[in-house]
Amino acid sequence: MTSLFAPVCSITKTKRGRFFWAAWWTAAPAHVPFRKPDAEGGAAKSREEALAAAEKRAGTTLTVIDELWAKAWMRILRGRPAWPSKSSREPRSARSASTRAETTAESIWSLLGVSSHATLEEVKAAYRKKAIETHPDHGGDAERFRRVVAAYAEAKKRLKKPRRQTV
Repeated sequence: MTSLFAPVCSITKTKRGRFFWAAWWTAAPAHVPFRKPDAEGGAAKSREEALAAAEKRAGTTLTVIDELWAKAWMRILRGRPAWPSKSSREPRSARSASTRAETTAESIWSLLGVSSHATLEEVKAAYRKKAIETHPDHGGDAERFRRVVAAYAEAKKRLKKPRRQTV
């Protein structure tokens, strides 16, 4: 007995505003175990461009399915589970609060590698260096990168405030 299957493509928008696609044409995608797509791609400027790239790669017309499949494959590529459990999800406000707490636990100045008397230009230069070191695309740790970004934002905010003169 054979099952009917239509080649499919899932397209999702990335954080950078581009479109990522994942396509299955040899067999249908599966939840457990997650079935790896036959091909994937990113950096398309529109959904139409992403679908055209997927169809060119597949050599056939694809049916567009829910974007959750492309998101699941992106999570796997980042080393996370395809389908996160609902109990492990934190509200966005709780995540940002925990990031702020971690940033204050470790001094923003030590995270950036500058003294507390550094100028804005020194802070910017240190941030650029630390961002490259810790960015996940360059082999760094995503959580550490988030702390560096939060530290930089806090440092900029503090440096914009006028400092009190001590006598």
